[in-house]
Amino acid sequence: MLGDALSRAATGAEPQALLLGGEAGVGKTRLVEEFAAAARDRGAVVALGGCVEIGADGLPFAPFSTALRALRRELPEDLAAAAAGQEDELARLLPELAGPAPAGRTDRHDEEGTARLFELTARLLERVAARHPVVLVLEDLHWADTSTRHLLAYLLRTLRTGRLVVLATYRSDDIHRRHPLRPLLAELDRLRTVRRLDLGRFTREEVGRQIAGILDTEPEARQIDCIFERSDGNAFFVEELAVAAHEGCRTGLSDSLRDLLLVRVEALPDSAQRVARVVAEGGSTVEHRLIAAVAGLAEDDLLDALRAAVHANILLPAPDGDGYRFRHSLVREAVSDDLLPGERSRLNRRYAEALDADPTLVPADERVLRLASYWYRAHDAARALPAVLDASVEARHRHAYAEQLRLLERAMELWDAAPEEVRAALRPLACAEARRAYGCDRTAPVLCYLDLLAEAAIAGKLSGERERALKITKRALHLLDEEPEPLRAAWFWTQRSVLIQAQGRGDGWREIGIAQELVRGLPPSHVHAEVLAMAANWAMLHEPGPDAVTAAERAVDYARMVGAADIELNARLTLGGLMVDAGRIDAGLAEMYEVTEAAVARGRSAVVARSHVNLPSALEGIGRSREAVALLRQGIDLTRRMGLVESEAWVWGNLADSLTVLGRWDEAVEAAGRARAVTQAATPLGGAALKCAVIALARGATDAAARLLAEARTAYGTHDPMPQNTLPLALVTLGLAVAEGRLADARAGLLRVLDAGFPPGTQRYAWPLLATAAEAEADARHLPAAEEGRDEILRRLRTAAKSLTTGAPVWVAHDKWVRAELHRAEGHDTPGPWAEAVTAFEALERPYELARLRRRFAEALLATGDEHDRDRARELLRLAHAVAGHLGARPLADAVTLLAQRARLPLGRTAEPLTGPADGLGLTGRERDVLRLVADGRTNRQIAEELFISPKTASVHVSNILTKLGVSGRGEAAAVAHRLGLFPAAEAVTSESSA
Repeated sequence: MLGDALSRAATGAEPQALLLGGEAGVGKTRLVEEFAAAARDRGAVVALGGCVEIGADGLPFAPFSTALRALRRELPEDLAAAAAGQEDELARLLPELAGPAPAGRTDRHDEEGTARLFELTARLLERVAARHPVVLVLEDLHWADTSTRHLLAYLLRTLRTGRLVVLATYRSDDIHRRHPLRPLLAELDRLRTVRRLDLGRFTREEVGRQIAGILDTEPEARQIDCIFERSDGNAFFVEELAVAAHEGCRTGLSDSLRDLLLVRVEALPDSAQRVARVVAEGGSTVEHRLIAAVAGLAEDDLLDALRAAVHANILLPAPDGDGYRFRHSLVREAVSDDLLPGERSRLNRRYAEALDADPTLVPADERVLRLASYWYRAHDAARALPAVLDASVEARHRHAYAEQLRLLERAMELWDAAPEEVRAALRPLACAEARRAYGCDRTAPVLCYLDLLAEAAIAGKLSGERERALKITKRALHLLDEEPEPLRAAWFWTQRSVLIQAQGRGDGWREIGIAQELVRGLPPSHVHAEVLAMAANWAMLHEPGPDAVTAAERAVDYARMVGAADIELNARLTLGGLMVDAGRIDAGLAEMYEVTEAAVARGRSAVVARSHVNLPSALEGIGRSREAVALLRQGIDLTRRMGLVESEAWVWGNLADSLTVLGRWDEAVEAAGRARAVTQAATPLGGAALKCAVIALARGATDAAARLLAEARTAYGTHDPMPQNTLPLALVTLGLAVAEGRLADARAGLLRVLDAGFPPGTQRYAWPLLATAAEAEADARHLPAAEEGRDEILRRLRTAAKSLTTGAPVWVAHDKWVRAELHRAEGHDTPGPWAEAVTAFEALERPYELARLRRRFAEALLATGDEHDRDRARELLRLAHAVAGHLGARPLADAVTLLAQRARLPLGRTAEPLTGPADGLGLTGRERDVLRLVADGRTNRQIAEELFISPKTASVHVSNILTKLGVSGRGEAAAVAHRLGLFPAAEAVTSESSA
């Protein structure tokens, strides 16, 4: 499988991804080594990185940093060219790409920073692998930090080009039920592009061959049986048992395999055993100079001890030649477990003291994090607390927010144990961003425990650990109840609002309301501006109207007063959108365009993302779809370049909306698919599913539409009902019910929406819903079961239509459409209203809606019986049929075809001769049409209306049919038609109502 993956990658077909699992000692590392050697022989560049275990703390992105460093050694020019222009960002993974950071550097929290780093890493690998086959090996995923797991998942989901093989290994026996790697493996299993390989234990025959290879002689059957039974086929244990037996070491035959792992260590000289214990506690790989500083041996004695350990195959030189590691991690774990508690603490203290004395003993990008781990495991709170806080700053700089959160939680644990003088001397660097957020003096020399909680809450939010972040905010607010600080408390309440919405635990309004009360009457501040901006945005999404506009205006004023540039831009964007919805279209769009240009010019990534979602949405809402598409294309480029993954998903979703309106349905489905591919966030996923459901329904794929509708409903949930979600859901639900002939369900859903009312600014969703409902009522006019309640439904629809604004041409056009459908539903189907609606839509670029209206206009024209109207109707049907065919809108195409057949109008090509059971009956084409309606139970008058003929002519046709069939009445004629299967259900007149 590995060789096949390399072959496929080398051809440039697509990147290959493999997961290699197996228990410790089963041979994963050996298999990787053999594969790497074979890959190099075939001209591939192999970049190997391993997850680092320091205690239980993996270093952020350690395997990727190591692998990229190896790529840089092998392909320095290629990697430099691939990283050009993005060196500072990529330096978070590979510090050598950028110069030293300026002194006193503080990094802003960036919600999209991690995503941007991931996107740049993916593009880097694709570019490097464009010219050379590259094998990227990531070992020991069971030790991977959260950031490494997230980056790997992102790469395997998004890598699309390059001659690249990604191979990751993990210990399957370590993946317990709650292990953090388990959800990632489940997620990757669902990816078509990822293959799993589980490495099993050896059979008895394979064990025999392994022993023969190790001892260079054919073993006895008894020896094979004994070793196979003891090792249970584990390759590493086979080797250890074989060597122990060969060397006559009887201890190797003890009952404990753990003792077996220590046998060869205990056979070393005392100095070598001492060095082994030092290396075991230092991490996966330990640098030579650091070993020397901790072991306390003379240089010659140290070299002799290391040589003895290497010759005994206990230690191996590190691949880069600068340190040592255990040949197998099982041995390292056994040696480490054998240390006494005091011995372990003392070794960690000596590691930490050595690093404090000489920071150059380890690579610069690892020093801070390793020092924090050593001091923590040395159980010295006074030294560990500042070290852990410094490490949290480094993790934040790398956008490794999950690791930052873990370090800050460790700092909380150490806080009370550290002496007061240590806490008083702490610098506030770790919490500079939180201090800026809630208006405190961030240059103050004392770090407050609440600052620590604030920073941890932010890290939890950014890392996706929202439940942990919620608990942290709860703890902070409990402390603030005891010693009130309104600004800090308000800030924590705003964080709770965001987290509660993200967790699906509510709509977040209660929390915003509490924050508003806390800042009321206080001087203007960043917190005050942020609270007002959040309230305005919440109102725009939930309760748009004059109050929301006022809130947005206040947010803009406060943000300007305190110089909060990002908050001001976001508040102005909200204000512009509300102005558009209120009918102040030109002014609102001008505001939104100005904000968008300013955000791009200033590089405000969060505002760039939001502006390229909200502004195109506003344009789409007023019918300027083509303009929206152009802006969305820019948005995709910008969000992708900035690594704004979730924002990119929103942009793709909005693009699907506009492309659907423009009649570019295949492109729309592709755009919705891209939205679903780049994010796991619930709301964008729900929106993408719903957009696909709209197209599936229009194409007659009701099963697919129902499935997609269910997906959307599940994704949106019920915790936060926003009109922009609930109204489109109601529209598709209503349309699906109509298509399936469930008029009662359609009416019930409509009444729920009408009872709730349409909030101001929701006309873009309301008008299509009213048009669909009115069309359903008009189609059901002849159904006796639909008579009850019809008048009330029509009255409610008229009332709702009068309440909606018509301040844009698209809304005017929908108003005319609804009125025309209501006329038809009341039995007054005349060409005039349809002519107005068609004219209004012809000025817009909405081909599907226009085709539907042309079909209805043609139907009204044919009912007049005027020959000139027939000619006009034929042209309208021809145009509608062409659009329906192009879009794949089968229900509309069928309805147009059926109407043309009823009126005996050609649609631009000669009709195929009808063949089937009716051929031998001697019926003309028109008589077949009449018989179909007779079989459907229609009266002569209804037949006349359907076929645009007089009742007298219909009666003549019926008489002729009875004679030709040799039956005495209409009932017998219907029975003959059904018995012969003359008219499949798909051709029944009742199917027209589904169009």
